[in-house]
Amino acid sequence: MSVSLVVQKYGGTSLSTPAKIRRVARSILERKAAGDSVVVVVSAMGNETDRLYDMANRVSKVPPIRELDMLLTAGERISMALLAMAVEDLGGEAISFTGSQVGIITDSRHTNAKILEIKGDRIVEGLRQDKIVIVAGFQGVSREKEVTTLGRGGSDTTAVAIAASLGAEQCEILTDVNGVFAADPALVAGAKLIRQISYEEMIELSSLGAGVVHPRAVEIAARTNLKLVVGSSTSKVYGTIIQEGSGMEKPLVRAVTSDVNIGLLTMIDVPRSPGSLSQIVTTLTDRGVSLKFFFHGAGREKCDLSFIVSDKDMKKSDEILSAISRRLGAKGLARRDDVASVSVVGPGVGSSSDILRVLFDGLEKEGAHIEAVSTSELKVTCVIGQEARDRAVNAVAGAFKLLDARKKSTSPRKKKK
Repeated sequence: MSVSLVVQKYGGTSLSTPAKIRRVARSILERKAAGDSVVVVVSAMGNETDRLYDMANRVSKVPPIRELDMLLTAGERISMALLAMAVEDLGGEAISFTGSQVGIITDSRHTNAKILEIKGDRIVEGLRQDKIVIVAGFQGVSREKEVTTLGRGGSDTTAVAIAASLGAEQCEILTDVNGVFAADPALVAGAKLIRQISYEEMIELSSLGAGVVHPRAVEIAARTNLKLVVGSSTSKVYGTIIQEGSGMEKPLVRAVTSDVNIGLLTMIDVPRSPGSLSQIVTTLTDRGVSLKFFFHGAGREKCDLSFIVSDKDMKKSDEILSAISRRLGAKGLARRDDVASVSVVGPGVGSSSDILRVLFDGLEKEGAHIEAVSTSELKVTCVIGQEARDRAVNAVAGAFKLLDARKKSTSPRKKKK
């Protein structure tokens, strides 16, 4: 039998205790015994990264970002070493490496670096020696030899980038869920498991609140045509395959997702001027604000300009837009923290009047007032009041038949912001 190279990524929940680490080690050894060469990328154990962030903020009001990267990379180093020990204790051969040791070269931006290249010589040598190679995710090293971290979803990004650079057969993202669901199973009882989804659809879902795979990782997979498999770290059957789409033309809602971690900022009565909106957007993005989307109201001489941003960018965005409002002579800046987005994703949904009608009717019946709408060929996003989010997601999932009829309905768990 020919040997396949597989890259697996294990999330923090799968490595949160010594017992779980040993279970992962047994699973890896079973994969190795089946004839595959295995590279494993690990996240930090459980909530270790949050704990380290908290410690940093306890000792420093504004932790220096270089030192923050030095601190945060410790979490993945702990995971990789413990997993290698567990593999060895169970009779296997393993070797662990940090991101810098395997040559994950990044730009110099601390806390949110981008991967420039992966040298990977030590990974290749470890595989040549028939060892299980374990790599710390979320981290790399700049050309200036500074330790860097890759930001949110960094371990997913690490795994996919390594798999692509090594020409792996596939990359497996293994976590505490069975795959990608048509709706969040914590909100919608009996949500369908999606067996196959395109890169483009998955990027939209991830960007709009589905947290199973980070969009940066899917983007790399799409560019390199690498097959992604998403599944449970405790199951032998992997749930969802992410790969090139089938080119369907019929509009189809594949999934509904939501995000409560957003805010709405509105500049009131902004004098219209050529390029004012583009200048404001450019100022925000140049300052590192990730805009979800933006829109403006009607008016010949003045209009309202609204921006949807993530919670973590609200304070910075508020300061920037307040300053711009004063400079432009606007009436002020309104801020709302009580909004959520509900989105449907699938081929052709943004241009289908039937899908738009069903979506809007479903939200209206649940009393979800639509504050704003953003569309593209693959998604429709509605901004609504946060209090209506759970009802809205369930209504939309039911309207578009995203529920598995074979599963007995139970009350979904409530998610808090």
